[in-house]
Amino acid sequence: MCGIVGYTGPRQALPQILEGLRRLEYRGYDSSGVAVLDGAGELHTAKKAGELANLEKYIDSGVVALEGTTGMGHTRWATHGGPTDRNAHPHTDATGRTAVIHNGIIENFPVLRAELERAGVELASDTDTEVVAHLLGAAFATGPTAGDLPASMAATCRRLEGAFTLVATHADVPDMLVAARRNSPLVIGVGEGEMFVASDVAAFITHTREAVELGQDQLVVITPDSYEVTSFLAGSSATTDFRPFHVDWDLAAAEKGGHQFFMDKEIQEQPAAVEDTLRGHFDGTRIVLDEQRLGDDELRTIDKVFVVACGTAFHSGLVAKYAIEHWTRLPVEVELASEFRYRDPVLDRDTLVVAISQSGETADTLEAVRHARRQRARVLAVCNTNGSQIPRESDAVLYTHAGPEVGVASTKCFLAQVTANYLVGLALAQARGTKYPDEVAREFTTLLEMPAAIADTLTRMDPVRELGREIAQSKAVLFLGRHVGFPVALEGALKLKELAYMHAEGFAAGELKHGPIALIEEGLPVVVVTPSPRSMPLLHSKLLSNIREIQARGARTIVIGEEGDDTIAPFADVLIELPRVPSLLQPLVATVPLQVLAAEIARTRGYNIDKPRNLAKSVTVE
Repeated sequence: MCGIVGYTGPRQALPQILEGLRRLEYRGYDSSGVAVLDGAGELHTAKKAGELANLEKYIDSGVVALEGTTGMGHTRWATHGGPTDRNAHPHTDATGRTAVIHNGIIENFPVLRAELERAGVELASDTDTEVVAHLLGAAFATGPTAGDLPASMAATCRRLEGAFTLVATHADVPDMLVAARRNSPLVIGVGEGEMFVASDVAAFITHTREAVELGQDQLVVITPDSYEVTSFLAGSSATTDFRPFHVDWDLAAAEKGGHQFFMDKEIQEQPAAVEDTLRGHFDGTRIVLDEQRLGDDELRTIDKVFVVACGTAFHSGLVAKYAIEHWTRLPVEVELASEFRYRDPVLDRDTLVVAISQSGETADTLEAVRHARRQRARVLAVCNTNGSQIPRESDAVLYTHAGPEVGVASTKCFLAQVTANYLVGLALAQARGTKYPDEVAREFTTLLEMPAAIADTLTRMDPVRELGREIAQSKAVLFLGRHVGFPVALEGALKLKELAYMHAEGFAAGELKHGPIALIEEGLPVVVVTPSPRSMPLLHSKLLSNIREIQARGARTIVIGEEGDDTIAPFADVLIELPRVPSLLQPLVATVPLQVLAAEIARTRGYNIDKPRNLAKSVTVE
């Protein structure tokens, strides 16, 4: 995933572009670059490997003049070619008068590159994007689209295979940017006498909250006073539908608010994220989804559920399995979206596929949705981004209202996803009649109590931070859990891997003696998520046995348990107490200390917890 921003209007473009790139740097920070039209028929570019600060320092040195009122910028997460100056965007054609920036992957670029090389074109980078710049420059120079930048862009896009957002400019066409999208996000910012294009509305939120979401295979031309949307596909089947919308959050939602890192702020925002996700989804008698295009009659016929997701969202799906099966008695399978369509799952019209994606643009999850639709399965999306591609291609949507999450490692969006998954389970239960209306209302009322429980948990985190500083130099950390504690353990291990680059593994505690116990050694930190002794006494006693087994072999036991559970204290070298909540809802509180622990370990080791190495916020290519 890369960050894209373009501007044309009355003001100098460079400050607007750099401001937008700062807000989009979470989308990629291997390198960055800008291109500006100077108004006198010349195109100027600057690009540097590394963080955006490197580019800003280079520009401030005055090596290149970047004055003009039309321009574009890019912050990169490398896919083709390493993170070097030469591979940074923008890329230009041989004349230096056409410039292109790109998010995605051009899958047929080897064929196109070979074609260009046979024609004598010398490529200056290792990227797939540069191929587009040369093709676009050639289309603008000669042939039926000569001199027509939008037509040249459309013709070029028709030759491309893969996922892409492209923004282009040409020195011969002042005050114009042309952009196109396929399977990758692009929004227009509509200002007064100025226009923006970007990967994310955060890039222009300080200037306008009026935006337009482009559809699949669409092309937009922006000038200071207008935008025009067309399709780059040929033929009458091409659609030019697009969706204007108003952004209902402001700049403060995307700022750190006094915290050292965005992730610190986003951990603190989790009670609000859960509360906002619940808001408006119960009308006094029943659960209500967003944009529901599946009625109760259709949901009533469902006989199997698949949950498809990647990474952290996959762990939220594992929690969903426990809730949906418990409340509906439907069989639920949870699949990694990257594997789903390749194993040829058995789907039909009575299958519900729940697709979970924070961004709504996760490439593997989007392809899983498309595979499910081809098999005539019904699809319900759980997503944090209004109007993104996965919700658009689904039969029903439940939006998580977590607000913008800038930290690459997900925190508040994970809890919002878990919350939304509970709502999906209750919606299925009410449609199928496996819960009476008063039971659904009672479960929803219990969910409404969870933001306060999460807020209570957050007040208990100082000992967790101290623990993180103590164990920061450990070689590895293991995580154990049972029932819904197992997905929590997996999520805790993932957070530690993402943020601190440590070896961390999550296991179902019952599997301990089937292999993982061989990893236990003197002093090894082992985090154990224990269920409530009130509602799960048998499982609780079995987990106590697991704790004894690892403690007997010298491990340092870090036990997460319910306050008032005196039975676990003798076996805990460190005890982290959680407020009492229903067992099925425990992930909403048990995940919090694991997030804080991972962040503090990473901070102690000197890492930037907002920008883990090699990772981007959303994976938009397979």
